[in-house]
Amino acid sequence: MTRVAFDEMKTNIKKAFRLVGMKEEKAEICAATHAGSSCDGVYSHGLNRVPRFVDYINKGWVDVDAEPVIEKKLGAMEIFNGNMGPGILNARFAMNRAMKIAEENILGLVTLRNTTHWMRGGTYGWQAAENGFIAICWTNTESCMPAWGAKTVGIGNNPFVMAVPHKNGPMVLDMAMSQYSYGKLQVTRLKGEKLPYPGGFDKNGNLTDVPGLIEDSWRILPTGYWKGSGFAIVLDVIAALLSNGLSTAEIDKVGKGSCGSCNQVFIAIDPLKISSQDFIDNVLQQTIQQVKNSVPDERSSQIYYPGERTLLTRKENLKNGIPVDDGIWNEVKRLAES
Repeated sequence: MTRVAFDEMKTNIKKAFRLVGMKEEKAEICAATHAGSSCDGVYSHGLNRVPRFVDYINKGWVDVDAEPVIEKKLGAMEIFNGNMGPGILNARFAMNRAMKIAEENILGLVTLRNTTHWMRGGTYGWQAAENGFIAICWTNTESCMPAWGAKTVGIGNNPFVMAVPHKNGPMVLDMAMSQYSYGKLQVTRLKGEKLPYPGGFDKNGNLTDVPGLIEDSWRILPTGYWKGSGFAIVLDVIAALLSNGLSTAEIDKVGKGSCGSCNQVFIAIDPLKISSQDFIDNVLQQTIQQVKNSVPDERSSQIYYPGERTLLTRKENLKNGIPVDDGIWNEVKRLAES
């Protein structure tokens, strides 16, 4: 397995972004975010997404010079038009605005319409939690998952993120509405491995743990079966209503790739305006300890709270280098030299 140092990865990604017209500061932020996602173990939305993002820029589906513009200010809520700018930059801006509003109002709610793929959704949960804020955020997407009971795609995967600040490392939940995201299917397939549990159906309607068969059928399995399906539908509707943006049904008609013209919701809450730091630390520590005291089953050596394994992976990859798929890494280096 090839491992690449964080700085080397970031440098090559940044070069690729600069070559397709992204300005220095924007390229730096986006490259650091992509490399950071891979460093944290989310390879599917880090290095692996770079070639697709470059392709979208070349097709004109992402405007590297666009900036978010405010359309409505409603007390502790603001609505922005992302103008099809880079999703990472738009999302970081929106979460920063939500935190700023929360500093004054306890809670800040910022929505984005007409934006593009934010890459790893957990990035913005970590962004808030590392600054002391509770965060809830999600995005809608194009149709890429069948509703429960359907054979054809009709609903979005609509990733959902919750994060809580903690002195020993934030508690962060970053989940797709499917058992496994398409990115996870790709990573597992590239490794030549099977999924730990069935993640979807093959073309004949059989549950399978073979990622390539699910990618071919587009019949990815909703998390919790009908529950994940219902969750995805409601997240889509609320995102569209809060942003004055497009629902999944309308995003499909835009036809500008994954998440082209999607909408996102960012909620930040300042817990110190509600409770003391001691109370917050006590709640987190008691919860973590209770989870850790659980007896592992036959397949587990220990139990983790959300975000804990991310911190462990980050530490390992910063020390030893970030694992890469050789084909994707060579493609990114080619894009950096073109």
